[in-house]
Amino acid sequence: MASDKIHSETDHLVELIVRDEPPTMSDADQIVKPKINIFTISYPRRKPSEQVNKLHESDASSISQSIIWIWGGSRYSGLLCASLSSIFYFAMEVLMDIFSAQSIPILEMAFSRCTIITILSYLWLRRNDQPMFGQTHVNKLLVARALSGLISLMGFIYSIQSLPLSQAIVLSFITPILASVMARFISHEKLKFSDFGGLACSFLGVLLLFQEIFTSQGLTEDENGITILGSHRMYAILIGVLTPIAGGISFCLIRASAKASDQPVVTVLSFGMLACPVTGICSVVFETLVLPNLRSFILMLVLGLLAFLAEVCWARGLQLEKTSKVCNIIYMEAALVQIWHFGILRVAPYGQIIGIILILISQCWTLYVGPDTETE
Repeated sequence: MASDKIHSETDHLVELIVRDEPPTMSDADQIVKPKINIFTISYPRRKPSEQVNKLHESDASSISQSIIWIWGGSRYSGLLCASLSSIFYFAMEVLMDIFSAQSIPILEMAFSRCTIITILSYLWLRRNDQPMFGQTHVNKLLVARALSGLISLMGFIYSIQSLPLSQAIVLSFITPILASVMARFISHEKLKFSDFGGLACSFLGVLLLFQEIFTSQGLTEDENGITILGSHRMYAILIGVLTPIAGGISFCLIRASAKASDQPVVTVLSFGMLACPVTGICSVVFETLVLPNLRSFILMLVLGLLAFLAEVCWARGLQLEKTSKVCNIIYMEAALVQIWHFGILRVAPYGQIIGIILILISQCWTLYVGPDTETE
């Protein structure tokens, strides 16, 4: 019995060993077979595409991370958003210089941009499930911001049509200085000597860029050589002076309403909702409408998109950073446009070169100093 039992156990053990060997061999075969399979040649062919896809994904993620970092991931985000706004406005100037072929009335151009800004602002807020408006005190700020912004826009348009272009531009660049001073009383912001010095340096650079306003021709004739007479000229200058005041108030209200609503796009929407119908009515009443051709229509769409991005970045910059520092960045546009004109005309007057240097030094100083520790 014992020998039979041992014999049976031995048989059982042998039987187990024999039954275990085929799976072991099959596993070995499975390991060996891919190594000698001719279809393994196709594996390296798929690696480059996979690497390219990974590179595209890494590039896309790096771009998105950069956008997030600029928008709100850094203590310099306010200054960076304001810089982007100036770059967008500069891009608009370049596109108008390159592709402007059809003469479109200025109010019609303003109406098209305000329409695109309103539509894109509405879609932005709806896509992000953000409220169109906020509480009562925020609504009052938004209405005041829209009114002041509209007055500034219409005054600037009137100044361009009634004053020499250089005078209208220089008057508009007073807006950052007035906004910084008004922020001292409206938002109780401290205006440091270094901030005011940067603004003064940038404005001095603008005066050197448009030094023709100091000549007798620039004071008495417009860009078409038509003389501006007495009372009409004084009335145009008065409107030109009131325009930066309204613009300065608008900047302060943009900052206040963006901080109160925690959404800078709301300030852009409120302005567009008021400016769109007003500019449309004025273009019909005071101008002869021009039907744009396909090229001009596409250009108007692109300019409207760039204007929307510039307005959103500007509102975000004011939301995050002190008014005086953000307003100094707006002078970057004047320097970039003048450099562009130097490249086209291949002429660089000495005074204008000094003006560009002053503006760039002021911009670099503002970015180097960075935001104040008291900035919220």
